[in-house]
Amino acid sequence: MTEKPNVLLVQTDQQRWDTLSAYGNPMDLTPTLDGMAERGVRVEHAFSPQPLCGPARAVLQTGQYASRLGVVRDSVPLPHDATTLAHAFKDAGYDTGFVGDWHLAGTFDEAVPPKRRHGYEDFWVAADVPEFTTRPNEGTLYDGYGEPRAFSTYRTDAFTEFAIEAITELSEPFVLVVSYLEPHDQNDAGRFVGPTGAAARHETNPHVPDDLDGRPGDWYAELPDYYAMVERIDECVGRLFEALERETYRESVRCFTADHGCHFETRPGEHKRSCHESSIRVPMLFEGPGFERRGPVEELVSLIDVAPTLLDAAGVGVPSEMDGKSLRPLVDGTTETWRDAVFVQTSEAEIGRSIRTERWKLGVAAPTMAGWRGGMGDERSDLYVDRYLYDLKSDPEEHVNLVGRADYRPRADELRERLAAFVADVEDDDPEFRAFENPGYREL
Repeated sequence: MTEKPNVLLVQTDQQRWDTLSAYGNPMDLTPTLDGMAERGVRVEHAFSPQPLCGPARAVLQTGQYASRLGVVRDSVPLPHDATTLAHAFKDAGYDTGFVGDWHLAGTFDEAVPPKRRHGYEDFWVAADVPEFTTRPNEGTLYDGYGEPRAFSTYRTDAFTEFAIEAITELSEPFVLVVSYLEPHDQNDAGRFVGPTGAAARHETNPHVPDDLDGRPGDWYAELPDYYAMVERIDECVGRLFEALERETYRESVRCFTADHGCHFETRPGEHKRSCHESSIRVPMLFEGPGFERRGPVEELVSLIDVAPTLLDAAGVGVPSEMDGKSLRPLVDGTTETWRDAVFVQTSEAEIGRSIRTERWKLGVAAPTMAGWRGGMGDERSDLYVDRYLYDLKSDPEEHVNLVGRADYRPRADELRERLAAFVADVEDDDPEFRAFENPGYREL
């Protein structure tokens, strides 16, 4: 690589990992992303360490766990002294641009002032919480001067037009983050909204993931629109790639991922905010210089790894405060060690922590604190009790919760000890962890 590449990070909101054919979806919704996976690197097991919009974006921007930043709920602003991708790239001589859903300023439906854009200085068309300033087919974002940029097309298309504008205006090398709101549900409508008429293509026998099938939830009504939203995202990512080829001279490093997944209320009253695979597992693809390897990365990867990976791929130094690690050594085969577990923090709906290994998952929760119903605390507890235990080898869809079973007690004890070590390291905290006792269970 003789010159610094441009860098494009595309992130979606609430997109399940298994919506891509590259991950086994049979509906052929994502030819652009599938091509990206074929040409570059597909991360087979990628996870959100905080399956919630604002905290996950804090992770993506800083490479740090959300609790280190205090961004443990939605609408909590990123600390003024946090180092982001934009700061690191700007220091290395890059132009910096951002389009779409920021979620890190705490300004809600007002324009985000420059000091809360955290280094994105050269192009800005965004809103702090676009759910408050837009609807699926119209709305307003704000430019770098705080002036409104209205649109009256499908939201994903509008964000794409703004992103193409950024590609034409930014000086090379540049880093551009495009943060789509889709395929998130439209909260004030209480449903998912695809492009007009597009859901009809998916109403007859849509693919139903095994973790949803047979469970109560809203998936039956919502999957056609959800799939239509994913399909349109793929089309728009294709337009971004075409613009890069047409408008730029340098090679580009490209990453596609999501902040978290969606389990369609098959878990208690939620689309996310739990440790289940459908909530925390996300798609993650890379291509461009340094990512020519074909085939998957099988190791356990977290969103904390995205920022250091993009910086490393561009030859930019990775800030020491980042918790994540570059995936480049995994891609080129130069590392012999990698983590064998990922750490997940959940908030709002519950105050929980979980550990996910290659085979096992243990989730714990605070028994006396009810998330957003318990006040605006810092989302920590002095006590956690086992809530979920899954054997992902025999039960990848997490149908059978093994928590409290005496025959799995040794496994739960081991996982709980490892989880406590994560909490001590990441949160500098030493709460009590307690096994779940099931008085009604007898080992036969």
